[in-house]
Amino acid sequence: MGTTVHVIVVGGAERVLLDGARQRIAELERRWSRFLPESEISYLNAHSRGAPIVVSADTAILVERARRAWELTGGLYDPTVLRALRTLGYDRDFAEVRTRPDDLRLIAPRRAPGCDGILVDPTVSSVTLPRDVEIDPGGLGKGLAADLVTAELLAAGARGALVNLGGDVRVRGDAPGGTSWSIAVEHPTDPARTIVELGITDAAIATSTNARRRWIRGGRERHHLVDPRTGDSADSPLVSVTVVADEGWWAETSAKAIFVAGIPARRVTLPGVHVATVDAAGAVEHTPGLQAVVA
Repeated sequence: MGTTVHVIVVGGAERVLLDGARQRIAELERRWSRFLPESEISYLNAHSRGAPIVVSADTAILVERARRAWELTGGLYDPTVLRALRTLGYDRDFAEVRTRPDDLRLIAPRRAPGCDGILVDPTVSSVTLPRDVEIDPGGLGKGLAADLVTAELLAAGARGALVNLGGDVRVRGDAPGGTSWSIAVEHPTDPARTIVELGITDAAIATSTNARRRWIRGGRERHHLVDPRTGDSADSPLVSVTVVADEGWWAETSAKAIFVAGIPARRVTLPGVHVATVDAAGAVEHTPGLQAVVA
């Protein structure tokens, strides 16, 4: 998934469970990565054209969650930004994007088409994408993978589990020592600072930031957080958004939506989220509800 994976298992056959978690995350990447031509997401993007395609239950859940997040955020999170990302130059592994010379060609951003025509049939596990619509699982895939793997670890005998996929963190059950899981969130522009320290037992944390994945394309600096309304990198007054929610897929997608909206924590109205925002001046703001989950 283009990032570092960190898994902690408490109780049960820990080594066996860790090996199983590693294999399961690799399986989800093989199904969901837009950079693997044999993945189910790549196949859907290339072949759907308005007709249903049978996929794994994992992929059906992924697309269903993506459409639900699009609806809940009023389209500010939109998985159909893939063509926009390619237009901006994010068309390959990020290590290559970052080092590729800029050809200075004029870029015409591509507005995302939206999810209206995307259909998921859970009965037969099929997905229908309209013609000319492609999806990018992006961060949602990491959040959902953390949800699935932690649930499966507990079902397989663990007393507690943490899965961290590049900063998308999901915890369940007992932490080492039997206390709550302690998570520190670093400041996006000053790693020596912590913006919040959390003590949680069954929740997810995700951060969206433009401070890391940046590149030059068309003579301008770009980043991967695309505003689906314009098809361009979001022009947001925020540098990062951190969200605590019950599930990883919702923490990840709501963080992205809040970043695109560019609203500080105090103005967030999305359901079931606790939020910390950092603006361009480095100022940190928390929603009042975040204090309830702070250690």
